[in-house]
Amino acid sequence: MFKVKSCQLIACAFACVLLSTQLVAAEWSGYVAGEYRVFTQSPLDVKQQENSNLAFAAEPEFYHSWNDDKDSLLFTSFFRWDEHDEERSHVDIRELIWTHVAYDWELKLGVGKVFWGVTESQHLVDIINQSDLVENIDGEDKLGQPMVNLTLIKDWGVVELFVLPGFRERTFAGDSGRFRSIPAVDDHTEYESAAKDKRVDLAVRWTQTFDDWDVGLSHFYGTSREPRLIPSMPPNGLVLTPFYDVIHQTGIDVQATLDEWLWKLEVIHRSGQGETFNALTGGFEYTFVGVMDSNADLGVIAEYLYDDRDDSALVAFDNDLFVGARLAMNDAASSELLFGIISDIKTNARFYSIEASRRVGESWVLSVEGRFISNVESNKPLFTVHHDDVIQLELARHF
Repeated sequence: MFKVKSCQLIACAFACVLLSTQLVAAEWSGYVAGEYRVFTQSPLDVKQQENSNLAFAAEPEFYHSWNDDKDSLLFTSFFRWDEHDEERSHVDIRELIWTHVAYDWELKLGVGKVFWGVTESQHLVDIINQSDLVENIDGEDKLGQPMVNLTLIKDWGVVELFVLPGFRERTFAGDSGRFRSIPAVDDHTEYESAAKDKRVDLAVRWTQTFDDWDVGLSHFYGTSREPRLIPSMPPNGLVLTPFYDVIHQTGIDVQATLDEWLWKLEVIHRSGQGETFNALTGGFEYTFVGVMDSNADLGVIAEYLYDDRDDSALVAFDNDLFVGARLAMNDAASSELLFGIISDIKTNARFYSIEASRRVGESWVLSVEGRFISNVESNKPLFTVHHDDVIQLELARHF
């Protein structure tokens, strides 16, 4: 069953208007995709689906510019139907945003997506958009965020100011879905703010380039995108209730590009969500260009993940090492492979990830993903999904 809210209905209506209107300089793009997942183990909960799952998705994008490209409108919607998990069948506005560009400033108004961060294994400083966890456990997929974004472009750096009216709750798998906690996350949500999901959040970010160094400094004040999951006992049994605190988060991200080396660091300091804490992710990527006299490039990645909260915070990666490799074939089919392992230094628990893609013909892209978990202790956050090892195939047609 699809979950559709009022803003999503507005987006659908808006899309229909665009489809029926002849606009100069209008561009349509996007993709439709079929997805097949195979879970290699039986689920921990009998309510969850068994070993295979079929899903379909579409992400059409409309772009229109005018006023000599000083003004533009971008509309990206997302649709997902899932065979078993009704929480994963949903519609979302990824972007519906007007942009005006001037000489030394830029204004964006609407629903948008913003990415902050430089590291590979996780993005600590990336806090504007909510994670769409029903799409993928890696948290890379994001929900659209209502915003007013003013960017000032100066010689001493770029300053981005954000007013974020309205909050998007994190999506979680339903009772029959995989990659879900045990007990399951309840549909009811609690907030620290009396305004609940109507609270207006604020954020600011400054970025500057110093020769080979790219530096970003950010601060966010508002409802945390990462909820605390609190056990509760409604009439239907034990569940986890998401609780969203009001937080301050200061972040620093740095990347140094030194020939074949990329040195990366993200650090955050957060208060308001229980005990004040610090977390960091840092490391490097070294690229071997033209491996074995071929066109292929091989990047070797190593990062350290640290969080100084105790075990009660239920952080998946608090003292871990990530090692991986990125292979770009640089061929006509744009073949790529990314492989990585996150290993807990104390317990030797491991999270394996593999992603590969290749274009087939002019318009088709075949992708393969794998997620595997091993050696997880029963008191760790990943334990409830350690039977959700999965191999995913996706065939997408781009237009």
